[in-house]
Amino acid sequence: MGDRVELVAGCYEQIVCGYRVCTSEKEEWTIEPNFTHHAHTASLSAVASNDRFIATGSKDETIQLYDMSNKTEHGALLHHDGTISCLEFHGSSHLLSGGEDGLICVWSTKKWECLKSFNAHKGHVTSLSVHPSGKLALSVGTDKTLRTWNLITGRSAFIKNIKENAQRVMWSPDGDQYAVVVNDRVDIYTMESATVVGTIVFPKRISCLKFLKNTLLAVSGDDESVRVYDVTSQKCLCEFKAHENRIKAIESFTKDSFCVVVTASNDGFIKMWKLDLENPESPSLLGQINTTARLTCLTVWIPGEEKETPVEQTVPPATSKTVAELSMPAKGKRVRTTDAVIIDDETSSKEQGKKKRRQKVQ
Repeated sequence: MGDRVELVAGCYEQIVCGYRVCTSEKEEWTIEPNFTHHAHTASLSAVASNDRFIATGSKDETIQLYDMSNKTEHGALLHHDGTISCLEFHGSSHLLSGGEDGLICVWSTKKWECLKSFNAHKGHVTSLSVHPSGKLALSVGTDKTLRTWNLITGRSAFIKNIKENAQRVMWSPDGDQYAVVVNDRVDIYTMESATVVGTIVFPKRISCLKFLKNTLLAVSGDDESVRVYDVTSQKCLCEFKAHENRIKAIESFTKDSFCVVVTASNDGFIKMWKLDLENPESPSLLGQINTTARLTCLTVWIPGEEKETPVEQTVPPATSKTVAELSMPAKGKRVRTTDAVIIDDETSSKEQGKKKRRQKVQ
């Protein structure tokens, strides 16, 4: 990991805030304000990042894009008809969004086109997670179902009735298991059998979780503490008080030989904690900042390798107008969406070309 790390947070005050992390081997790390932007006309509900872009979702039904390489606005995505409830990038190629309109949209980051939009749930989409391979995605909604999506065909592969409304779903880093949050518990599923193999019970309602590695899960919610659990045994390995109010988001990144856990709370503070993953006892506080805002979401932005790109090959910023023309259906009209490959579209087109050439030879 490079030395450049930025923390980007959204809040009820409709503002997205960026903070640069300044590391030090001897002294406490500092978090310096880098930018603020009045991003939306309603409170922010989701934020996600890849190695170049930041995407923010809001109750104003829009997704705003920011190019972090030069700190500029990159346009807006207009397709959802309701609050944007979840956002997740898959690498540098795709962005997935879910909303209270029950839709999941798959966006290409090259031209910011909506490659696929499908009715994922009869109620709200509350959370989604993309498998590390990019071939599958999980989603949960207020229709009390857990759905598995085949991102190659863009169709539902499996539906599981869970009898309760789940608030979060998340794949493990290795992709062999996933966690589903229902109120005050986390159910651990295996990908092989799609059955619950363990349950973590939390003292209060859970609002956020993060896999620190495949066998460690950090969980927090409507109290001031963060608990780190062993996924296999579901035992709590450590617990520490992180804030003075409920915690809204947990993120992490690796620095040298240790893990940095980042927490954001309704008390306005963003804090960084040093945690040894091999011996996860009480972590030490690396640094903190008071944003003076009521925080709702958080992401960690780490830039990719900078490459010189010819001007004629750069992607022009998406605008509200162009994106609306691409993805917004006219009122009263239906829009046909193809079942073409989503994540592996380039590979599929090559294979189809080979098949056509073989057919001509025969």
